[in-house]
Amino acid sequence: MSSPGAEDPLPAGTSVSSLHEALDQCMIALDLFLTNQFSEALSYLKPRTKESMYHSLTYATILEMQAMMTFDPQDILLAGNMMKEAQTLCQRHRKKSSVTDSFSNLVHRPTMDQFTEEEIHAEVCYAECLLQRAALTFLQGAGQPCPVLTVLQGREPQTLRRRREAWCGSLQPDAVHASYQDSAAAGVRGVFREQGTGHVNVEEAEKLLQPYLKRYPKGAIFLFFAGRIEAIKGNVDTAIRRFEECCEAQQHWKQFHHMCYWELMWCFTYKGQWKMAYFYADLLSKENSWSKATYIYMKAAYLSMFGKEDYKPFGDDEVELFRAVPGLKLKIAGKSLPTEKFAIRKSRRYLSPKPVSLPIPALEMMYIWNGYAVIGKQPELTDRILGIITKAEEMLEKGPENEYSVDDECLVKLLKGLCLKYLGRVQEAEENFRSISSNEKKIKYDHYLIPNALLELALLFMEQGRNEEAVKLLETAKQNYKNYSMESRTHFRIQAAVLQAKSSLENGTRSTGSVSL
Repeated sequence: MSSPGAEDPLPAGTSVSSLHEALDQCMIALDLFLTNQFSEALSYLKPRTKESMYHSLTYATILEMQAMMTFDPQDILLAGNMMKEAQTLCQRHRKKSSVTDSFSNLVHRPTMDQFTEEEIHAEVCYAECLLQRAALTFLQGAGQPCPVLTVLQGREPQTLRRRREAWCGSLQPDAVHASYQDSAAAGVRGVFREQGTGHVNVEEAEKLLQPYLKRYPKGAIFLFFAGRIEAIKGNVDTAIRRFEECCEAQQHWKQFHHMCYWELMWCFTYKGQWKMAYFYADLLSKENSWSKATYIYMKAAYLSMFGKEDYKPFGDDEVELFRAVPGLKLKIAGKSLPTEKFAIRKSRRYLSPKPVSLPIPALEMMYIWNGYAVIGKQPELTDRILGIITKAEEMLEKGPENEYSVDDECLVKLLKGLCLKYLGRVQEAEENFRSISSNEKKIKYDHYLIPNALLELALLFMEQGRNEEAVKLLETAKQNYKNYSMESRTHFRIQAAVLQAKSSLENGTRSTGSVSL
């Protein structure tokens, strides 16, 4: 294939002579896209989107990736409309089935010789359109937590997966299958899938990523995922370098920068470098519209972690920032973002004339975003965070009692227990988790702490092979507590833990503890 940059967009009057030629042209567009030439890729594809299934699908896929990064309702709508057009185009090329054919297909699986090559291509593209429209519908209606996680946490409906696998696996001719399997799009899909659930196979993700990182060393998408993999492994400094490279690689799509800013914010949180974390939260609050409430809350959270002698940038004051958070509430598709609701609820205690400060809000939000699984891989990071938590615990013990005292003490116990667990101090970790349940009746506001403490205790038990005890705790956490902050996130983790514990019981094995739940 010649250099992508040397190709000109197809003239409007040109017809695509073959499906294989269309595939080749779409690969050129993908090369443009993966070398950060985003507008050029779209311009190259656009003239043929009304007549070529592959041009239409590839064009819509690029728009969908943009929508997943921006989380902008207009971008989501545009991508959805284009994907719908692509699906309609594919439908026109699919095999026309009679009622008899439909009944026969229920009994006997259709074979490849019943389809023309064009019809097979149409089925593959049609299934892909269905899959991606489902992802866009989920993106539009579910109130996903963050543009980054929207990219990383897409879930494929089981029926669509079966359909896609059936067509892509058994009915694809060798030429289509080879083109798809060898394409960079397949690599991106694979990396997305690897990082899309809590069960991350880091080695497999790295294996999938390396050839594409080698082929596209400055490709922003691959640099971003390289950073994600390093972060998951606990290699925070290497992750920071990757995200910085990603920002330097291109200037056209600022959304890539915003994804990196979000990740960099957390990387510096793991290191306890509050000024740098604040810097990226500030950038996001000024440049990205996903959730101003969350960004301002994080700015306030980092400022509250500063030492008394530290200079606070731009004259910002954490109390004023916390007070601003409730007024920044957004609704996307009629729903509020869970993390935004959490930030607003936590900020309300600053609305009184003499507010009681949150003890360690940055480290609490780090728990919400599963950051302890990252620092847990590096004892040095875990020790540093444990030291900050211990100081907060001492401050609470010395301070006067107030209406938030028990809630704050239980929060500190939860976070302390996590650090102790990752440092191998199992008995101390268990004591901290259990102390939260013993104070259940005294907790006034942070009711989410109770089911999460049960969950963390269950995960601790699973690592010790105490799976029966773990399942009982998980069932209690699932059945006995409702209507608390971040409930759907906790339920998702509980369900994943139940499946893992029951699987271990059936197999007579001990959970390794390496799975991030």
